[in-house]
Amino acid sequence: MPYLFSKYYPWRNLLFVFGESGIIFLIINSVFLFWVGFLEFQSQFSLYLLRALVVTFVFQLVFYYSDLYDLHVIPRLPDHFLNVIQAFGLGCIVLALIYFLFPFLTMPSRIFVSGLAGVGLAVFFWRFLYFKILEKRMFVQPVALIGAGEFAEEIISAIDGQKDCGFKIEALFAADGNPRSRNIGRPIFSDFKELTKLCTNRKIGKIVVALDEKRGVPLHELIQYKFIGIEILDGARFYEALTGKVPVKRINPSWLIFSDGFHIGRFKRMLKRALDVVAASSLFLISLPIFFLTALIVKLESAGGVFYRQKRVGENEKIFELIKFRSMKESAEQEGPVWAQAGDARVTKFGRFIRETRIDELPQLINVLKGDMSFVGPRPERPVFVESLVKEIPFYGNRHHVKPGITGWAQINYPYGASVEDALRKLEYDLYYIKNLSIALDLLTIFQTIKVVLFRKGAR
Repeated sequence: MPYLFSKYYPWRNLLFVFGESGIIFLIINSVFLFWVGFLEFQSQFSLYLLRALVVTFVFQLVFYYSDLYDLHVIPRLPDHFLNVIQAFGLGCIVLALIYFLFPFLTMPSRIFVSGLAGVGLAVFFWRFLYFKILEKRMFVQPVALIGAGEFAEEIISAIDGQKDCGFKIEALFAADGNPRSRNIGRPIFSDFKELTKLCTNRKIGKIVVALDEKRGVPLHELIQYKFIGIEILDGARFYEALTGKVPVKRINPSWLIFSDGFHIGRFKRMLKRALDVVAASSLFLISLPIFFLTALIVKLESAGGVFYRQKRVGENEKIFELIKFRSMKESAEQEGPVWAQAGDARVTKFGRFIRETRIDELPQLINVLKGDMSFVGPRPERPVFVESLVKEIPFYGNRHHVKPGITGWAQINYPYGASVEDALRKLEYDLYYIKNLSIALDLLTIFQTIKVVLFRKGAR
């Protein structure tokens, strides 16, 4: 289980989240112990632990949905702490609701107030300390890049854009012997003797081969580092682990063939299908009132049917009819299919609302139950667009080896796309999903989708 977490989040990030969890839990229990005494605390030990767990879970859930665990960029402390205070306020409202529904979980006022004060101070100190660690790049692993071209710049940009990624580029080595003058901001060497010194003096643990041209890989020079325990990584693999996407323009067919992943066994398919049926059935029953109300408003607002059926490309390039609530005027595509645009004039007033809230996607639960779609997977595209994208984007057809989904790894990591370039960027995330497909990744995607829907991100 720890591996599943660390695969999608760096260990330092997990230490921050679980460390904060432990702090909240211990402080609440310490406050209980202080106010009720050891004998009382011992006599109802399980109840006090449960109350502390509920408080911890609620506050951390509110922190997550308030983006307080998104630390790619170090925030300004006054602004961040103001957001923490607001999150505490929201957490108190959620706890009040829980206490109303389950009175036995209620905490006495003096314990709750003093516990909240103690947790607030501890969280502020914990986050201040963690930000200082990020700012000074402490406890990061030094990395050397073999290459000083465009791919190396992309990796540096990805690391610089994630203050909490846990890596630091120590130096670059121009494999062709000619260090080019580039605006990279790191020393560029051409003599591999310098790399030996760095490995010895700065304890570099990883060497990443990030060449624009694979033919220039200095194999003989790299072998010696392999034998002394230095990890040698392919640039595309390192970039994939760092960003959660596959760099389509930096790989070739052999990389896909010989890389790990892309294997979906029978048991995994059965488990995924079971998750689809349970999730789709449950959500369909819960959303029935919204379903009927939406159908009524769509029918009354404009002429045309309630549902919009559209041919999409599914698993193994099988064509199926995707079902959505109609959000556009009946005559929206009388001049042929086009990409949806921001502020699209074809969208009705209520249609814009159901797009922003994702209510228009609810009928796709029927597609999931029929087996045309999965709950999580690459978004299905229209045949007319697929035909052109396959010609323009390498490996685009490989996204059809799994069932398309209502939500997906690309949808939560990239805003709505309406161009070939957007399709390429989303394919990078789709290939990562297919390569690393697992129930854990599906659950993570669903969990993050809830956050996206709540804050209405990316809809058109």
